[in-house]
Amino acid sequence: MYGMPGAMAGGAVRSPFLCECGGLLDVVREWSGIDSEQLKRVWDERLSERMTPYAGGVWRYKELIFPDLEARWITTKYEGNTGLYPSESLARLAGVRKLLLKAQSENPSGSFKDNGMTVAVSHGRSLGYKRFTCTSTGNTSASLAMYAAIGGCSSHVFLPGRHISPNKVRQTAAYGAELIRFDGTYDDGIRFSERYSERLGLYVCNSINPFRIEGQKSIVYEIAHQLGWQLPDWIVLPGGALSNAAALGKGLLELKQLGFIDKLPRVAIVQAEGASPFHRMVAGGRSVLTPEANPHTVAFALNIGNPPSWKKALRSVIGGLNGVTAAVSDAEIMEAKALIDRSGIGCEPASAASLAGLKQLADRGIVDAEETAVCILTGHLLKDTEAVSYQENLAAADLTWESVNGLLSRG
Repeated sequence: MYGMPGAMAGGAVRSPFLCECGGLLDVVREWSGIDSEQLKRVWDERLSERMTPYAGGVWRYKELIFPDLEARWITTKYEGNTGLYPSESLARLAGVRKLLLKAQSENPSGSFKDNGMTVAVSHGRSLGYKRFTCTSTGNTSASLAMYAAIGGCSSHVFLPGRHISPNKVRQTAAYGAELIRFDGTYDDGIRFSERYSERLGLYVCNSINPFRIEGQKSIVYEIAHQLGWQLPDWIVLPGGALSNAAALGKGLLELKQLGFIDKLPRVAIVQAEGASPFHRMVAGGRSVLTPEANPHTVAFALNIGNPPSWKKALRSVIGGLNGVTAAVSDAEIMEAKALIDRSGIGCEPASAASLAGLKQLADRGIVDAEETAVCILTGHLLKDTEAVSYQENLAAADLTWESVNGLLSRG
């Protein structure tokens, strides 16, 4: 599919991942010969793998991710295999009977992007590409730079001039990416990438790439596998570019269609109030998204005013799964982050939107107190250390037996 550009006015080239109608392309497979029970046994056996692609939590499910890709092109760092942690205290605070946190922050580059990026880079390499690109506020670029380096390729990252995490930029640079800074927003970079990357010989790894979506489906496959193929009542996740929402929606519907699960959960997409065009569209009963020209939120990964995957998320999550949306304030996000950090798991601000959103939905009576939920944590605590506020309990000058003993006694 990639490598067949369409002409555009002004000598530019339309991205091969865009339909002539302007929408995003999707990977559609004719499923045949799928035996869900037999595949469950195969996937159980692969849990013992150590040094093969099947040792990871993405390529373990290759039959539903990219069945026809030759093994020699798989570019992996054994991504996935992330923890699913129950928390009784956070369940009580959120107002649900049982809560589990899916820590995608435990991925090799520290975010959920790895689940999709391993597939995108593998696909690009199979087509002969050596130069990979993305526009990013941080997590995507770090993941791309890591996989490109593993595959012996180069990465070229377009960075918006503001509202990005310095730590993520440093991580991207450390993996050897060429950083191309521009004065504009994430959405400006995406538009440039859509028009010119093919002519520049760059393989695009943003969420407009449908193979990214295929890889990110593995998140919900792994949740289902970890829970014995019995999913919770709700899956709650942050919504920025909405690729993860689109992927989880697609993955859940396929699991049900192919007989891996009997019951579908509902899905809640949570955006930051300062960058919530999708929520405003759904809440207003509209079917067309109005972009936000100047999105702003402390959760930089959610700072997207024109999410590329909104049509896919609307179709699969809202339409297919009876999903809902919510918008939470920066204050709610940071409060939820502090609670997740102190639970011993930790996350970046964008991840905490899932817990903040779940609490809001429970307070509104949309999520019932007797229901169960999984919150997706998308990025690592150290992705954005500027958002971490430490309260020093004891200064070095006060380091005496009496002062330490008094502090411990109060705890």
